[in-house]
Amino acid sequence: MAERSFAKQVDSLRLGAGEEFRGEGILAVTKALLQSGVAYVGGYQGAPISHLMDVLADAEEVLAELGVHFEASASEATAAAMLAASINYPLRGAVTWKSTVGTNVASDALANLASAGVQGGALIILGEDYGEGASIMQERTHAFAMKSQMWLLDPRPHLPEIVRAVEQGFELSEASHTPVMLMLRIRACHVYGRFVASDNRRPPFSRAEALAAPQRDYGRIILPPSTYAQEREKIEQRFPAAERFVAERRLNETIDGDAGEIGIVLQGGLYNSVLRALELLGCADAFGSSRVPLYVLNVTYPLVPEEWVRFCTGKRAVLVVEEGQPEFIEQAANQILRRNDLSARLLGKELLPMSGEYTVEVLRKGISALLERWAPGLAVATAPRRPLPAERLAALVPPRPSGLCTGCPERPLFAAMKLLQRQTGPWHISADIGCHSFATLPPFNMGNSIMGYGLGPAGASALSSAGPRRALAVMGDGGFWHNGLTSGIGNAVFNRHDDVTIIVDNNYSAATGGQDIPSSRGAGVRRQGNNSIVAAVRGVGVRWVRRTRTYDMQGTLAVLREALSTKDAGPKVIVAEGECQLNRQRRIRPLTRQAIQKGERVVQERFGVDPDACTGDHSCIRLSGCPSLTIRPNPDPLRSDPVAHVDHSCVGCGVCGEVAHAAVLCPSFYRAELLFNPTRRDRLLAWLRRTVIGFLQRRRARRLLRYAV
Repeated sequence: MAERSFAKQVDSLRLGAGEEFRGEGILAVTKALLQSGVAYVGGYQGAPISHLMDVLADAEEVLAELGVHFEASASEATAAAMLAASINYPLRGAVTWKSTVGTNVASDALANLASAGVQGGALIILGEDYGEGASIMQERTHAFAMKSQMWLLDPRPHLPEIVRAVEQGFELSEASHTPVMLMLRIRACHVYGRFVASDNRRPPFSRAEALAAPQRDYGRIILPPSTYAQEREKIEQRFPAAERFVAERRLNETIDGDAGEIGIVLQGGLYNSVLRALELLGCADAFGSSRVPLYVLNVTYPLVPEEWVRFCTGKRAVLVVEEGQPEFIEQAANQILRRNDLSARLLGKELLPMSGEYTVEVLRKGISALLERWAPGLAVATAPRRPLPAERLAALVPPRPSGLCTGCPERPLFAAMKLLQRQTGPWHISADIGCHSFATLPPFNMGNSIMGYGLGPAGASALSSAGPRRALAVMGDGGFWHNGLTSGIGNAVFNRHDDVTIIVDNNYSAATGGQDIPSSRGAGVRRQGNNSIVAAVRGVGVRWVRRTRTYDMQGTLAVLREALSTKDAGPKVIVAEGECQLNRQRRIRPLTRQAIQKGERVVQERFGVDPDACTGDHSCIRLSGCPSLTIRPNPDPLRSDPVAHVDHSCVGCGVCGEVAHAAVLCPSFYRAELLFNPTRRDRLLAWLRRTVIGFLQRRRARRLLRYAV
């Protein structure tokens, strides 16, 4: 059950020639794929490209009508290997994943694909995740594109340009026999706009035709001596062909301005931010007109020397707006200008920061410095009101590190681990990518390293069997199926590790938006789900396997103690089960609303804190960290410490009370039942309870009054 459904929007994918398409960038990409005659599509979810996978999954009926094969790949490497179909056949294929981590996983297949070359267009759609809001290490795709000589598109976030980039990307790939990467930042994925649609096209060459007449080319095999010829072909044929295509099709754009002595060269994906920065400086408007000439690189690799020479001729200074480091574009541009004896001063990282996201404010400062030095009369005399400085915002907005959602089944697991460490001392915990990685942050503060998706157990392998204490590793079910089964569990069996691996089974690839995985309980009719993690673990040779329900903290504590103390040799695996609460709520809330509207009896559990019993210790918050747990003023005028409080976002998972009980904290938590559409029996019981409780309360009040007198 994905985070977001596009079931209604996919109807727009059937629009024909001349009709106006309106929607988000990810929908436009899907429509462009269909208009391009794509034959197969695959990929692996990951922000900011997860929703593209969700659109494709919801549009499977439309894809099937056109004969397009789609699959949610087991990993990025699986998706990249799909593109092998385009090596020998004129089949257009597209794959998608989160870069750069996804590209790293797919690198083996991509490097071989780039060496072999392609007949059919091969397009890799990458969700570029760079900047302070990113969820990965700070790297860029540009280095990989240069390393393997694959062309890199970075279209400006405007729907017609995004659609054009997809369609021209396939043609560029076929013209140069090279795979093409297309970068989409998160703003481009979700930008809303419109464009004039074209008819969808069935693949001109079908997969059935490929199977009916298999083709084999010795020159495309990735073995010597073919690989030597492939390297020469890259340099002598493919690279020049790509440069010609980019220039002839005018994939890059030039916007003229009246300030002819300066100019700005920018990555296409940064166009909107650069234009807004110029607008704030009084040098552009919101409709694309700029007084400063702009050279928009919708293709950031390869660069076209002739275009650079044409743009920089006659200019005194040119600013290169290139996010991240190293400054690949700036270095290459310097070489182009020097070789062509151009005197234009090339500016870049001396005015803009080496690292970090190029927000509008960052760009405004850098461009302002350019104008002050090289065109002092261009900027408006009175600058518009500046945004609040980051220092002032930091004082007003409290820091909020990433954390587990309300009711998350992983919270009681990590609370149990934290409680057990009070008795055993600290453990070395090898963490992993996924929701469970948030346990490395407050309030749990557990996890010594994160090495990659599904690599938690492998990250602890060097410490296995090194002493009387055992290393622990945490891995999610998504990472397990991604590559953890072999790189983690299989490797531990083969090398006779003695460590403990906890596999968090929450039924979904939860961190990427709740997509189905092989162990999902209801993966739909087109996929086979409900595959057992326990069976898979036993299948590679693990003998010590235990299951626990995460919400049962006492049971989890018992299993953890056993895993850490057992004399059994070999790796120990604990499968901690609990459905992702976000996906559970998406599943049951519509059903609950329907039942209430039909007049059916519905009971919902909620938890709260008795303010009279709460001591204000707040260990419940420190051990749980649930977003529904907060504080409020103490109702007792003789006590100043605030009391704990459970707000209305509570989903009734019971973890806060379970933590309080397991840690022997306090009896202040209570459970309440919200009853909708009560029966006659319910009303009678409620009357009896009110009567008895009212009698006892009145009697107690009389006694208190007597004692007071």
